[in-house]
Amino acid sequence: MLLIQKKQKFNFSFLKKTIILKSLVVIFATGLFAVNNSGNFLSNDKNSSLLLKPVNNLNDKEYDKFILGRSFFSIPWVEAPSVTTARDGLGPLFNANTCVSCHPKNGRGTLFADENLPSRSLLARLSITSNDSDEHKEYLKYKGFVPEPVYGNQLSINGIFGVDYEGKIKIDFEEVEVVFSDGEKQILLKPKYNLENLNYGKLDKNVNISYRIAPSLNGMGLISLISHEDILANVDENDLNNDGISGRANFVYSNITKRIELGIYTWKASVAFLKEQVAGAASNDMGLTTTIFPDGNCTKYQKECNEAPKPRDMIDLPDDRLDAVSYYLKHIKTYEAKKTKEYEEGLALFEAISCSKCHISSFNTKKGFKISPFSDFLLHDMGEDLADGRVEFMANGREWRTAPLWGLALHEKINKEKPRLLHDGRARSFQEAILWHGGEAQNSKENYMNLPKNQREKLIKFLEEL
Repeated sequence: MLLIQKKQKFNFSFLKKTIILKSLVVIFATGLFAVNNSGNFLSNDKNSSLLLKPVNNLNDKEYDKFILGRSFFSIPWVEAPSVTTARDGLGPLFNANTCVSCHPKNGRGTLFADENLPSRSLLARLSITSNDSDEHKEYLKYKGFVPEPVYGNQLSINGIFGVDYEGKIKIDFEEVEVVFSDGEKQILLKPKYNLENLNYGKLDKNVNISYRIAPSLNGMGLISLISHEDILANVDENDLNNDGISGRANFVYSNITKRIELGIYTWKASVAFLKEQVAGAASNDMGLTTTIFPDGNCTKYQKECNEAPKPRDMIDLPDDRLDAVSYYLKHIKTYEAKKTKEYEEGLALFEAISCSKCHISSFNTKKGFKISPFSDFLLHDMGEDLADGRVEFMANGREWRTAPLWGLALHEKINKEKPRLLHDGRARSFQEAILWHGGEAQNSKENYMNLPKNQREKLIKFLEEL
C-alpha cells in the first residue's frame, strides 16, 4: 500500500510539473509576458539621444552589428578613388554625404539650414506623366513612376569634383488666412517651392516635382512587426461603412523578393521592406550602389557624371554593410508617449473628431506587445491642397500614406526648434497641419475647427507629446 501511495504521489507530482511546463510554453508562445518585453523596445524618456540607443538585451554579436550599422549610417562617405575604400563611392551626384545629414540623431529633418537656406533634409522627387509606351509601362511596373529623362528620380544638389550639381531648391510661401467660428485666426503658408540653377538644361514639359522632408526614423523596425493582416483589415476602398474614409493599400514591386508586396514605408507607402528603403535612400541621396539598386544615378545625358572616376568595387554598400545599417535602424529605441491622464483626455478628443480612423492609435506586434504609431499605413486622398500629382505604384497624385505621429515629441529636443510638419514641411504647428487636411480628412478638420478653443489647445498639447 505504501508503495502504491508513493507511486500515485509521484505520478501526481509529475503530472503537475508537466502541466506547469506546458502552461509556460503557451504563455511564452502567445506573448502573455509581452508587457515586460515591450520595455526592451519602447521608452517614454524624452531626450535628444534616445533614437541613438539600442534596444535592450542585445548580445555581444548583435551589439557589434548595431555599432557597425551606426558607423556606416553616421560617418561621411567620400568620393572615389580614395584610401578610405570602405566608404568611397559617394556620388558622382548626391544630396548628402551621410545619412544623419537628413535625419539628425535619427529624427525628422528640418526645412531650413543656416541663413534660411533649404536644408539637405528637403528633397525634390522627379517624375513625368506616362505616355503609355512599353518603356513607361515597364517603369511603372518596376519603379512605380516614370523618371524625368535628364535629371532622373531626384534632384541632386551636390556633385563631386568635376561634376556639376543638378540644381537647387528655392523655398517661398504665400500666406493664407483661416478664420475659426469663434474668431481665432491662423495664417497658413502655401508652398511656392521651385527649382533653380538647373545645370543640365530644362526639365521635361510634363515633369512632376514632389518636395519631401526626411521623416523621423522612430519605430522603423517595429512597423515591420505589424502583421499585414492587421493593416489590410482597415482597408475600405469603396467606403462600405459610409464614413467618408476609404483607406487603400499600396501593392508595390520589391527588388528584394522580385514580386509584388504590401508597401508600408515612405510618404506614399511605395516600399515594402526597411532594407529596401535604406538601399533606395543610399542610391537617391548619396549615389551609392547596392545589390538591390546596382546602377548608378547618372542619366545618359550627364556626360561628366558617367565619366567620373569609379570606386574599386562595383558595389559601394555591400550586403553585409547594408544589412548592418538596416539592423541598426531596426534596433534603435522607439519613443512612445507616457500614458498620463492628459494623454488619455487628448486621445479621447482625437478619437471624438475621427482623427483615429486614419491615425490608428495602436497595433499589436508579432512579438505580442502593443505599439502606438498613430498610422494605418494605408493611402488616403488628402484633398487638392496637399496633392502633389505624383504617382507611386497604386498611389495617385492626391494620396498619401497616413504619416505616423510617434516620435515627433523628440524633434524640439534634437533640433532646438519645433518640427515643420506634412510631407513638404509647410506646417509650422500641428494646428496648421490639421487645417491643411482635406479630402477624406475634411470632416475631421471641420470637427477640430468647431471644438471650443480650450479643447483645441488640449488636443494640440496631446499631439505635441506623441
